[in-house]
Amino acid sequence: MLAALRRLAATAVELARTRLELLAAELDEERSRVVRLLLLALGACFFAALGIVTLTFFIIMLAWDSNRLLAAGLLAAAYIGIGAVFAFLARAAARERSRLFAASLAELRKDRDALG
Repeated sequence: MLAALRRLAATAVELARTRLELLAAELDEERSRVVRLLLLALGACFFAALGIVTLTFFIIMLAWDSNRLLAAGLLAAAYIGIGAVFAFLARAAARERSRLFAASLAELRKDRDALG
């Protein structure tokens, strides 16, 4: 009886170790993905901003003799509108649930169902 309990405890410890390794692997994978995503987003934002500033100066110079204030005002209004849309999208994305540790939780549910 005691040997059976020891084997059961050893199996439970091995099962927990395996699940913790899976959890650690998922966490490391998610961290790497987030860092890569942030670097790519930073580069994209930098060059998009540089392009927008250059385009803005170009458009204002084109309208310099006739309607430079109107061109600057319309561009500013467009940028504020685009910024508001992005803020709305970011807010909606922040409200979504993360799928972090989904595989680990699914495996733990399977283990619970197999034991129960």
